[in-house]
Formats: sequence, C-alpha cells, structure tokens
Amino acid sequence: MADTSPSDDFDKLLDDFIASQLQDAEDALVEQEEKENKNSLTDSEEKALQPAVSSVTDVVSKFHDENIDKLAPEELRLFNAYNEFITAVTACGEQENITIPSFFFRPSDLLPHFRPSKSQNINQDILNCWEVLIAAQPTRLSSLPINATDEQILSFAEKTTDTNLQSALISYVETLIELESCEIAYNLRKVNYEKHKIQKKIFEEEQQRLDKMRKYAQAIRAKNFPIDADMLVNNFFKTLRKDPEGAKKILENNPATFAPIQVDKIPPRFFGMIKPKPEDGFRVNRQLGKFLKKLKA
Repeated sequence: MADTSPSDDFDKLLDDFIASQLQDAEDALVEQEEKENKNSLTDSEEKALQPAVSSVTDVVSKFHDENIDKLAPEELRLFNAYNEFITAVTACGEQENITIPSFFFRPSDLLPHFRPSKSQNINQDILNCWEVLIAAQPTRLSSLPINATDEQILSFAEKTTDTNLQSALISYVETLIELESCEIAYNLRKVNYEKHKIQKKIFEEEQQRLDKMRKYAQAIRAKNFPIDADMLVNNFFKTLRKDPEGAKKILENNPATFAPIQVDKIPPRFFGMIKPKPEDGFRVNRQLGKFLKKLKA
C-alpha cells in the first residue's frame, strides 16, 4: 500500500505549532513561578522588589536595552503611547513642583508577548500618574466629567491651553486603546493556539490510521493471501468511518466484499495437477475472514 504523507504546507503548520507550543509552555511556566513567588510576599515586600525607575529616561533606556525589535507592532505602539503619557505627566508634575512617583513598568512585561496578567505594572503607573495630574491641575481637571469616556477626554484635551496636560490626556487615551489592541492580539493567539491543537490532533489521528492500515496490509501480504491487500484495507477503512460495526462484520465474514479474491493466484493443489476453481475463492474468503477476525494490528 502506498504511503500517504501530509502536504508541505501542513508540515510547516505543524512545525510552527510545535514551536509556538513550546514557547507558550515556557511562558506559562515562568509566569507560574512568578505567581508562586509573589504569593509568598506582602504587597509592600512585592513593591520593594520591583525594579522601579524614577525617571522617564531610565524607562526608555531600559526598554531599548531589552531589545525593542522583539515586540509585535501593537506591543510597540503600546509602549510608545505609555512612554508619551508618563513623559507628559512628568512634565506636568515638574512645572508644579509635584513629586513624581516611581514607575514600575518593565520592558519584560511585554516579552515575549503581552498577556493581560502582565499589564498590572502599566495600570499601576497610570493610576499614579493620574494622581500627579490631579495634584498639578486641580482646577482644570475639575471640569472633566467623572468616569469620562475616551471621546470626552479627547474633546477636553483639544480645548485645554496647557500643552503638557493636553499631551498627557491624549497619550492616556492612546495607551488604553493600545492596551485593548494587545488584549485582542493575545486572544487571537489563543484562538490560533487552540486551532493548531485541533489540527495537530487531527494529524496525529490520521498518522495512527495510516500506520494501522499499513500493518493490516503487511499482515495480509505476509500470509500470501491471493487478494489485493491495499484495496481491501483502503475500502475497509472507508466503510469503517461510516459504519464501524457493519464494516467489522463484513471484514470477518466476507472480506472479499472489499477486494475480490484473485482466484488465478491461488496455488494449485496435488503438485499442480488441480487448478484453482471459483469454489476455491469461497474457501480462501472464509480463511481470510477467520485470519482477520484474530488479527490485532
């Protein structure tokens, strides 16, 4: 029976899946270890261990040191928006002599890919930055609606005359938008991962089926039954998909249904004096059925 191999495209898909599965498994392991370590710390201890950076320059420098080219487009946009936000907030605080908080975002939070669980540092920085903005511009921001929408914030930013506050508000909205983009990209990766898992399972099941078919055909040929073993096995497995019970009964009681007995290939009896007859085909059919009933391929 001729071997059936998957297409080049499917081979590449499987290779890509295995590579991404290993990477995701490694990411999950690292994340689990971080979580276990954090669970043993108090909030104050955890913050003390965070590599906080006290200036925008430190954040940008550290980011580039961590290989900026590793980020996906949406992840790079997120960092750029975040960087513009804290830069503007820092400027707002400095012009009013407001103490600038430490920033806890790390480039590694976006590597090897963004995960929702890794956004906590950016969210914490955003909250701290808003405290700076409110302390620096209490009068102006008092007219901003509570729980303002993105559109309201952008509309408010267009009307303010303070360029630093304007930049902070616009980049804040951009940061939220890019956070959402990263979450969407994360969910798409999850969907693709699940799709690849299904494709891998289908591939493995198909390989198991082909292997079983090869073993059946080899066993039949090993016993020199006068029948096309490949045809028998192929037709049996086709029927097996539609009617498992019926296919097995036919295989054990009348295997010639799947491929005709080749009477001309039945060895003659009595030293070649008695040539095979059609009736001998029925005898071989019964023998083959008994053999296949016991066969465990």
